[in-house]
Amino acid sequence: MSERYLLCTDLDRTLLPNGLQPESACARPLFRKLVSHPEVHLAYVSGRSLELVLQAIAKWDLPRPDFILGDVGSSIYEQAGQHREIANPAGSETRPDQWRRLEQWDREIASDWNGSSVIDIVTLLAPVDGLVLQEKHKQTRFKVSYYVAPQVDDKAMRQQMQTILANAGIRASLIWSIDEAEQLGLLDVLPASATKRHAIEFLMRQQHFNPGETVFAGDSGNDLPVLVSPVQSVLVANATVEVQNQAVQEAEASGQAAALYVARGNYLGMNGNYSAGILEGFVHYIPQAENWLQEASP
Repeated sequence: MSERYLLCTDLDRTLLPNGLQPESACARPLFRKLVSHPEVHLAYVSGRSLELVLQAIAKWDLPRPDFILGDVGSSIYEQAGQHREIANPAGSETRPDQWRRLEQWDREIASDWNGSSVIDIVTLLAPVDGLVLQEKHKQTRFKVSYYVAPQVDDKAMRQQMQTILANAGIRASLIWSIDEAEQLGLLDVLPASATKRHAIEFLMRQQHFNPGETVFAGDSGNDLPVLVSPVQSVLVANATVEVQNQAVQEAEASGQAAALYVARGNYLGMNGNYSAGILEGFVHYIPQAENWLQEASP
């Protein structure tokens, strides 16, 4: 059997250069070259819905992935066609009907919410001070999303929320992150087994990728469940100091320090931000990919 690898990457401020730090000019072309190799299977792992992921693919001219793990891991989609299509030619349309939702994943996570709907959870959490419900299109079947002022004591808030949900028989993961560009806290309520880590591990089992064949890249708080897990992970250099420190400390505490690589820059003359960090970390774990990138480098 030929070698095969699963590259999972967050979008905003990881692959997409929409943060405060500069992007290396050659990084995204090299990323496209890397994922064009038949050995590499690509998954986008994002807090965005399917529709918003497809908008990002079109806006930023991204390679089309094999899989989309959306809504912070609470939905998984695969290409609906019979053939793998990574190339996304300029001007081509990527439509929602080209993607098939994996109902097996929905069934696996549904029991955590004990039959509760998004409306039920919003009603339960209404007494919690400081929660501002995000726009309707950001709420999905298995994700309730809130804005929170960044100065709020998020740990105390999450403890209060967990108590309310547990008393209602709901098992939930509460995922906290900061949108540094907007200076807003983001808080997602998911089924307990539906984080990005759980979704990636489900995909690994379903597609028969072992841990040594899988690499994840991220930058923010909602990536921490993967970054501090046994999944080989890359933290891009543009991640905040707070996220870097938390990821390193938690990975060390859980005995997973060897599975976390923090991009430093200077690889192929790039700065380690965004897709440059993804490439740097991927080569750290999969050294043979060095040849593919050297061949493509200017």
